[in-house]
Formats: sequence, C-alpha cells, structure tokens
Amino acid sequence: MPSVASKIPSADELKALFPLTLPIPTPDTTPDLITPKDFYREENLLRNPQSFQAWWSAIHTARESYAAEIKLERSDLPESSVALLGPLATPLARISFQRLTYLYESALVHFPNSFKMWKSYLIMRMSFVLGKQVVKKRAGGRKKFPEMKDALVDEREDLEQWEGGLNGIIGWEEWKSLIATFERALMWVPNLPRLWLMYLSIFFHPMCPPIVSYTHARHTFDRALRTLPPSLHSRIWVRYLLWAESRGGPTLVAVYRRYISVDPSVTENFTHLLLHPIDGKARPLEAAKLLLSLARKAAKGEYQSPEGKSPYQLLGDWIDVVEKFSDEVGLDVEETLQSNAAVAETDAKETETEAEAAPASVDGKLIRMAGPAVAVDADGKALPPYDEDTDFKSPRKLNIEQIIHKDGFAVYKDQAGRLWTGLATYWIKRGEFDRAKETFEKGLDSVLTIRDFTQIFDAYAEFGESLISAMMESLADEEDEAEAAETEKELDVRMKEFEELMDRRPFLINGVLIRRNPNDVQEWEKLVALHGDDDEKVAKTYTKALETVNPRKATANLHRLYVNFAKFYEEGGITGQAEPDLDSARKILEKGTKINFKTVEDLAEIWCEWAELEIRHDNYDEAIRVMQRAAAIPKNTKINYHDHSLSAQTRLFKSLKLWSFYVDLEESIGTVETTKMVYDKILDLRIANAQIIVNYAAFLEENKYYEESFKVYDRGVELFTFPISFEIWNIYLAKFVKRYSGSKLERARDLFEQALEKCPPKSCKPIFLMYAKLEEDYGLAKRAMSIYDRATQVVADEDRFEMFTIYIAKATANYGLPATRPIYERALEVLPDRQTAEMCLRFAALERKLGEIDRARAIYAHASQFCDPRVNPQFWSEWNAFEYETGSEDTFREMLRIKRSVQAQFNTEASYIAAQTMAAQQGTRQADNNATEEASDAMAAAEREAGSAPSFVAAKQTALHPQPQPDAAASATATTAANVDEIHISDEEDL
Repeated sequence: MPSVASKIPSADELKALFPLTLPIPTPDTTPDLITPKDFYREENLLRNPQSFQAWWSAIHTARESYAAEIKLERSDLPESSVALLGPLATPLARISFQRLTYLYESALVHFPNSFKMWKSYLIMRMSFVLGKQVVKKRAGGRKKFPEMKDALVDEREDLEQWEGGLNGIIGWEEWKSLIATFERALMWVPNLPRLWLMYLSIFFHPMCPPIVSYTHARHTFDRALRTLPPSLHSRIWVRYLLWAESRGGPTLVAVYRRYISVDPSVTENFTHLLLHPIDGKARPLEAAKLLLSLARKAAKGEYQSPEGKSPYQLLGDWIDVVEKFSDEVGLDVEETLQSNAAVAETDAKETETEAEAAPASVDGKLIRMAGPAVAVDADGKALPPYDEDTDFKSPRKLNIEQIIHKDGFAVYKDQAGRLWTGLATYWIKRGEFDRAKETFEKGLDSVLTIRDFTQIFDAYAEFGESLISAMMESLADEEDEAEAAETEKELDVRMKEFEELMDRRPFLINGVLIRRNPNDVQEWEKLVALHGDDDEKVAKTYTKALETVNPRKATANLHRLYVNFAKFYEEGGITGQAEPDLDSARKILEKGTKINFKTVEDLAEIWCEWAELEIRHDNYDEAIRVMQRAAAIPKNTKINYHDHSLSAQTRLFKSLKLWSFYVDLEESIGTVETTKMVYDKILDLRIANAQIIVNYAAFLEENKYYEESFKVYDRGVELFTFPISFEIWNIYLAKFVKRYSGSKLERARDLFEQALEKCPPKSCKPIFLMYAKLEEDYGLAKRAMSIYDRATQVVADEDRFEMFTIYIAKATANYGLPATRPIYERALEVLPDRQTAEMCLRFAALERKLGEIDRARAIYAHASQFCDPRVNPQFWSEWNAFEYETGSEDTFREMLRIKRSVQAQFNTEASYIAAQTMAAQQGTRQADNNATEEASDAMAAAEREAGSAPSFVAAKQTALHPQPQPDAAASATATTAANVDEIHISDEEDL
C-alpha cells in the first residue's frame, strides 16, 4: 500500500500548475478551453461582437455553469495542498478559471472602457486568487465620510477578509497576473475610485507576496493619490494609513508624517502608534515632540482634539511620555543647565535689543528696517517661527525643565502640583535624586493652593520613603564593609532629611497660605506661634509681616501685629528671659500710628495700647501725653467719619473708642477739670452715645456737681431722639426726683411733660407711672388720677389693660369702689375684645360687692358676645356660678339661651378650627370628636354642652324647683354622673 506522503504533491509539482492565465489562454494554447457545448455561444458572439448584452449573457451563463459543477465535484487532494492552492486546488476550478478569463478578455477587446465589465472581471479573478470574501452585515447604508479618526475605526472594522486563497509563493505567477490585470484596467479607466479600492484591498491579504505588499503597494497608494481628485483622497488615505499601521517601522512613520502635514487630527493616534509599535521599537522622542506641538497649538486655539482633550490634558499626556521614557526624551542635568544658561542669555539679549531699538515710521506707519525675513504660507499668513522642540524630525532631545516652566507654570498656574511632581518624577527616573529633591523643594516653596501642596508633599514623602527602603535593601545585601559604611552614612543623612521634612510640614502649609494671600494677618500670627520660643525667628517674622502686609488689603486685626510685636519687646521675648526693651516697643507703636489702616478703630487701638503700655510701667504723664497726641482736634471738624477716601489719621479725632479710653484714663489718673474738658470735647464733636452721656452725668454726680450732671442729661436728650433718649429720660427723671424729692415740684413736672411730649406710645408707660408716683408722693392725688387717665389714652394697646388695672387700683385706694365705675365703663369701650371679657368679670365682681346684682348680670350679658364657650369656659363657669348663687330659674334660662346663641354665632368652620387650636393651647379638650356634626347642628351642640354644665340648684324643694323625673335622670347619667338636685328643663319650655 503506498504511503500518504507519496500522494502529497511537492512544492515544485504545485508550482508547475501555474501560470494559468499568463499568457492569456486561447483555444490554440489550451486545448480544453472550448467544448462542443460552447460552439453555439461562440457562433453567436462571432455574429454579434459589438453586443454587450450577448457578451454579458455568455459570461453570466458560464459562471453559473461553473458554480453548479463545482458543487458536484469531489476533491481527493490532501488538506495541505488545498491550503496552498485555495480556490484553484481542483482541475475543474483551474480550467473554469481559464475559460472565464478567455471570455472576459475577449469581451474587453470590444469594450475596453466598460467599468461594469472590468469590475466583474476583476472580482472573478480575485475570487480565484484571494479566496471567498467574507460578507459582513452592515446596519443601514454608508453615511457621509466621517472625520479621519472615526474613519480609521470604521474602516478597520470593514476591511475585506477572505477564506482561503492562493499561496503567494506557489501561485506567484497568478498573483503577478492579477496585479497586471488591475494595471491594465486602471490604464483604461483610471479615475474610478472603486477599482483603486479593489486594487488596494489586495495588499491587505495575508497571503499577498511580500514583493507586492510592500514597495509596490506604497507606489500604488501614491499613484492613486496622484490620479484621483483631492475630494476622493480621504478614501485612499484611510486605507493607506491602515496599511502603514500593519507594516509598522519606517513605513508607518513616513506615511503618517506625510498625512499629518495635511491633516493633524490623527496626530494623537500617531503618537500612540509611535509609543506602542508592532515591531517593538518605540519612538518616544518623536511622540513627545508631536504631543508638545499639539499642546501648544491647543493652548493658542489652533488645534482641537478629536478625542475632546483639553490643552492641559494634552500637556499631561506629554508629561506621561516624559516620565516613562525619561532617558530617550530629555537632557541630563549638565545639558539642562547649559541649555538654561543659553536660554537666559538669549532672553537677556532680546530684552536689551527691544530696549535699544527705536521704531522707524513713514507717515505715521511703522516699517521694518532690518531683521530676519518673515515666512508666509500660501495664503500670505505669517508662519510661526521655527521651533526645534516641536520638530519631530529633529533628533535633539528636549529641555524638560524649560518646557514645563514655559508651557506649564506660565499657563496652568492652578495645576502646579501635577507639573512639579511630573518634573521631579522625570529626574527620579533618570536617577538624579538630588535634582529631584531640589525640584520638590522649589515646588513646595512656590505653590499657592493646599491641593497642589498636598500633591507635591505626598509625592516628596513617597520618594523619600522609597529611597530609604531601597538603600536599606542594598545595605542588607552589601558585602564590602567600606561601601556598607558609606551607604549607612548616606542612609542616616536621608533619614534625617525625611524627619526634617515631616517636621517642616506645618511651616510649609503656612507658607502656602501666606503666598496665596500675603495680607492674611491670621496666618502671620500662626507663623509666629509655630516658631515657639525662638525669639530671633519671631522677631524676623514680625518684621517681615509688617513689611509685607498692605494695610488697605489686609484682613481683620492688622493692628494686633503691631501690638503683639510691641509686647514681644516689652515682655523681653516670648519666654521673658531677655531684657525688656521699651524703646523698641514705642518705636513699633509709633510706626503703627502712621499706618493708614482700613478702619479708624484699628488706628485707635494702636494709640490705646501705647497708652496702656505706659500705664503698665507707671508712666502716667506719658500715657496722658500719648492720648493728647492721638485726640488732637484739627481746625476743620466737619470731616465725615465714614469718608473712606480720607486716611485713618485724618478721621481719628472722631473715633469714639479713642475718646472713651481717653476719658476713662482721665477719670482714673486725671483731675475733675481735665475729665470734664475731655467729656465736653466729646459732646462738642457730636460723637457721644447714650452711654457717654450717662457716664458723664454719673461722674459729675459722684463729684457733687449735681446741677451740671442734670445739664448733661439735658444735652443728652437734645442730642438723641426716641427710643435712645428714653433710657436717658428714665435715668434723668429718677435722679432728679431722688435728688430734690418734692422741693422742686414744678420743675420736675416740666421735665415729665417735656419727656412725654415726644415719647412714642410704646415707651411712655414707665414715664407715666413715674410721673403719677411723683404726684402721689409729693403732689396732689387729683393730679395723679388725671395722669393715670392720660396714660390710659396714650399708651400702646398692649399696655392699656395693665394701665387701666393700675388706674382702677389707685382710684379704689383714693376714692373708694363707686368711683371706679366710670373707669370700668371707659375701659370696656376702648379695650379690644379679648381683654374686654376679663375687664367685664372684674366689673361684675365690683357690682356684686356693691350689691348691684342686676348691673352685674347686665355686664355678664354684655361680655358674653366676646366669649366663645369652647375657648373661654372660665367666663361661662363664673356666670353659671353667679346665677347659681344669686339668680332665679328665669335668669338661668336666659343665661343658657345667650350661651346657645353665642355658640351658634361662633360656630363656623373657621372659628371652630381656631377654637380647637386655642383650646388645645390652654390645655382643654372637647368632648365631641365629630367636627362635621358639630358644624351642621349648632343647637344640638349647645344643648349637649349646656346639659353637661353645672345647673341651678335650689336651697330646698318647692313647686318652682321640682325633683327631676327618673327618665331625665337616667338620660343624664349617660354622659355625666347623676345629680339628685339638678333641675330638668325641657326644650319645649324655652319656646
């Protein structure tokens, strides 16, 4: 039995099968090309050679016949041969390929410019050489050509794929024949993009011979771009770029460089390909320069990222590349220093040139006399100057420090933390740890936000920890004792630096806050506190703070810096161990008095603290002189205290805080005359408040200047109006009455009348009471009563009831009970409804005491119209008790009738809700829970309430007062406890 290997044809045997279509098969060269069945077709085509339909029908019939035969054919070839030969693995496929080629070539002789014929012919040949094309399902039709970034994604998904295919080595002759056929087609119809795209798709086939898929493919793409109009270039470029990506290496770089010179929108994709190439050889320097160029253009508004990235994000991508490929992208330390020096020198020369150059002009228009020529583009616009940092063709590395300062810190001041950490990471990756530490320190000393500080500090601390850990690991593995000792010494230094960094954190944070706002007084005070007992640093901090802070922009309490600095010298430093230096303290305060503070009060505080300094050291005369200097009155006293356009020193003489301290100082260590002079100056300047008036008067009273103190009160009530003058009047009148009692009664009456003349109603009650008390004690009772009567007419509504109560009490004490009736009657006329009921109860009690029962009953009836039984049960209880004690059956019935009438009057939904609310506030609960039934049947509600209320009980049983019937008593027990003495009154008897 023969072996399997003997049945497998060799490569040479397979190559011998080709070429099949080169030269083009004819009946002379290929005997089996035409069969007897094809004679009729050939005769028909010979008779009608110019009929496209005849040729098209013949070709279509031949293709259908081939498709039917190929389904019935069975191949005994091994799989390896089929994989190499693809669609041409069987003899039937090969002869059918030749027959179809013969037909197509014959037709194209007559129709060389037919796109339809060429397309069909090329598709047929591609199916035999490339294999069966995989048809992908698409959702909807093809839309307008998108942006190149999206087009690359779509085209990558839509690239043609084939099943099988002819091996590029075995079937090289057929591949070459296919290429030649495409070239002939494009010679006849060169401007049709579909044929070009079909041609270009060959180069993506995995079995395409390398000699075709590289150089020839690149030349073909270039010829397509030269041949087709620019409007169709995008469809070629998208295939060109994808082909370049598949090839990688210099081909990728060359193709993408050409395209981004026209359309920079794919630059970001290009940089990604440069950093992640298929051949494993990254080009980080070129990628970094491209990203830097994009970041600068985006910052100027000349570029918009297709991925929606901001200029800062593009710069962040550049920093990521720099961090990852630090050695390939950036300069080392020495080169960086040299580059920085060269840049600084160039900038200095440019500055000098700009300062020395004088503009030349002609007719007022500036002209350029010398200098480099300005490059312009095709539109006449000036091109930007050449920058080697963004020239991706240049092999020169980048000065990372200079670029981050120029394109980072100068533009993105709010992202300083990320920029500083990126620069430091760059140096760490290069192994330049000292330079990285220096970078971290610069960042900590320059950032302005806590967020940036935290970012830098955390990265700095992490760097320190990782460096210490690495040194400890190397120390454990070190065998050489000398090197181990040196490493251990360096490790100690690093650990010490790390500890100092942790200790400096509060100072660094404080420095950030001060840099953000140098006028923040509180942060300067915190810095002083951080220095603790270090007197030298405290003094330097105070000095720097006073030099730095702008008084007009400072936060609150700037004066405290001067005061605390002066106390620092006064107390001999923080610990008090140094010698007190009063002269330095005075100089600091003297300097503080010349500062134009935002508020006058801060300046006044400086003068007051200076005076207190002198007092603490028993220099009383000097303290007085300091306050005299501070309170010096200028000639023009009409200056507006609130005019902030004037300096604080100009407005200081109107500071009440300053004068209050001055007058307190005079009261303590001065004389009466000097104190009076200070008080008089305050009053003359019209800056006194009520407290100053009271204090001045009290001071004069203490020193037995009674009349002068009363004159001060007079000046006070003239300066102020109510309600401020009310307090002065209260004290003034009380002091006057206490001083003179009844000896100067008329003068006292004049003062009271003067006080009441402009006093508002809500404030006059105490003055009326004091006035009446004066008349009661030293004047006439009749005048006292008239004052009370005036008070009931003048006082506010909320004080009127209490005023009537006092009036009635005084009238009772002076004239007896009958004299109060007119007062009660007038009270009932003027008091509001809620107070009228209470006054009626008191009036009724008065009449009852006087034996006027009918008058009392009439008063109860008058008051009932203001009292809802559900809200004021106390009133009805008192009336009920009154009738129980003094009334009769008729009067009791009348009381119940009035009660029902009043309840019906109040029994609306709104008033019921209000009644429930008020009853709940007073702690009462209603027995009936059905509000709707209560609102609809008012009489029933009144009867139920009347039935539960205490009834009239006779002293003994008579015909007028019979005992209740058993049924009525049983009915009464349903709701309340039975009362054997209760009178039963039916509803019919009321009618």
